[in-house]
Amino acid sequence: MILWLLLFLGIITYFILQRSVAPTTRTPIWILWLVMMTPAFIWTGWVLVRGDNEPIPPVLVIGPFLLCPLIYWWLIQIGRQGLNPPQSQSTTQSLKVDLLQRAEETDGIVRPLDKSEESHLRDCFPWSVYYLQNLEYRPQAVICTGTLRASPEEAYQTVKENINKYFGDRFLVIFRENFNGKPFFVLVANPYRENSTLSNSQPQTRPFLALLLLLLTIFTTTASGAEIVGVTGKAVEANPALFFKGLPYSLALIAILGFHEMGHYIAARLYNIRTTLPYFIPVPFFLGTFGAFIQMRSPMPNRKALFDVSLAGPVAGLMITLPLLIWGLANSEVVNMPEKTGILTFKALNPSFSLLLTVLSELALKGQLTADSAIALHPIAVAGYIGLLVTAFNLMPVGQLDGGHIVHAMFGLRTSMIISQITRFLMLILSLIRPELLLWALLLFLIPIRDEPALNDVTELDDGRDFCGLISLAVLILIVIPAPSILMNWLSR
Repeated sequence: MILWLLLFLGIITYFILQRSVAPTTRTPIWILWLVMMTPAFIWTGWVLVRGDNEPIPPVLVIGPFLLCPLIYWWLIQIGRQGLNPPQSQSTTQSLKVDLLQRAEETDGIVRPLDKSEESHLRDCFPWSVYYLQNLEYRPQAVICTGTLRASPEEAYQTVKENINKYFGDRFLVIFRENFNGKPFFVLVANPYRENSTLSNSQPQTRPFLALLLLLLTIFTTTASGAEIVGVTGKAVEANPALFFKGLPYSLALIAILGFHEMGHYIAARLYNIRTTLPYFIPVPFFLGTFGAFIQMRSPMPNRKALFDVSLAGPVAGLMITLPLLIWGLANSEVVNMPEKTGILTFKALNPSFSLLLTVLSELALKGQLTADSAIALHPIAVAGYIGLLVTAFNLMPVGQLDGGHIVHAMFGLRTSMIISQITRFLMLILSLIRPELLLWALLLFLIPIRDEPALNDVTELDDGRDFCGLISLAVLILIVIPAPSILMNWLSR
């Protein structure tokens, strides 16, 4: 099992580095990958050589975890030499360079404006909503700075409508704040217009691919479900019908993951955001799947849309996860607590790992649970429990996870980056108390803390959405924090 987890971590690490770090540094990705995987290699090697019974020395636990990120950061900085803007640039200028780099990724070249077009552009900024003070021309963008004189929503909608009136769909209108909190507009070539290369080269949906991946994932999760209930490969060879004993686990897990992604998909479609169908990721080992995902083919229009699309997935996933988990727990068996149990020990799971799981187990098992009890999970309970873990990880307020999008929409991009960094270190501290969370902490340190901004990234959320965002963070805490000893002692009575 530990080798499969190492393989999973290695694949995810390389994928994250390739997607998020490769464009920002010349340092080879394989070197960065080796540095970031070094702690996992050391810890895995120790367990394989010395076994689980001998604890890893503290120097091997803390040393690699502190040293490797420093080496990783140094290698990235070395690779950025010659790519970074001059150090003398202001924070506003750095944000502008960032926007230009994003425009370059889509090969969007802004054709220079003639005097008549520039006059029309200036007319798009009424002095009563946004007093335009300066136009700055770049090959990939027109940067418009001035003073905001109305609400951000009114200013953005007014300017956007005026630009669309004069220039059609030629420009993508971006509204952001610099690090001093001063809003500015940026016009980049619209890569999503009907006759653009990007729009024509990326199909919105691939139903046959989505269906194929779904069928493959049903097969691999059914195989994993059969292993969970104790059906061996030899038994399946002797009686192929035994293979279908894994179907309850498979269908429950597919439903949970599917509901989660369909929540994102439906919410995105309501905002006319181009998106693919959910794609499942089948694997012939471990849990049978690495989850599912959708790809957004157009940017978020505003922070409201970012919030709604991000929250819709966890909400939809929990709507089916909780009933399946409660039913599965009610049909599970209470067993004696073994000497060692882990977060994925389905035959003897310690529910105190999660406060919410402990409460649900007590309700479902109706008083059978004690402080010295573990739970042999029913296959459907296994699927529900995995769904709970998937929801918790996605709700982590870090980077481009659902939780990262949510805090970005609630507090703005700058504050969300601070929250992401704090969350990383809190999870690291928690993993020292609960070692089973170490993998989560490692993955969070691999995920960039910077989220993609919405087109209108200035307008704030309403109070109702802010409240729902706080509720989602409360759900995350209930899932992640362990049950307090006072609760476990109360269960023993």
